[in-house]
Amino acid sequence: VQLQASGGGSVQAGGSLKLSCTISGINSERYSVGWFRQALGNEREFVAVRWWSGSRTMYADSITGRFAVSYDSAANTYHLQMNTLKPEDTAIYYCAGTNRPYGSPLSGNFNSWGRGIQVTVSS
Repeated sequence: VQLQASGGGSVQAGGSLKLSCTISGINSERYSVGWFRQALGNEREFVAVRWWSGSRTMYADSITGRFAVSYDSAANTYHLQMNTLKPEDTAIYYCAGTNRPYGSPLSGNFNSWGRGIQVTVSS
């Protein structure tokens, strides 16, 4: 399984960015993808996940209402739409995948990871 992450960049506070994660080597319709981030000096933290069973989504409290996960089956690609960005959203973002249909969004439950993507939000 390969996860090809793209997107990110720099934006002013209040702006939007979109991250993408293209899946290859597996049936992406039965594959769950989560998003995590790690700010400088901090531990990696959960952001959002879309479980393939029932298309259920989970979001961290810090981004609920601002970020949204979507899935484009035709492109085997998951997206993380990030709106109303804040300086504290600045971090390296990772997409990660698992065959688990549903579960706890712990990073240890994800066994395939894409490259990190820098997101910088200036005030």
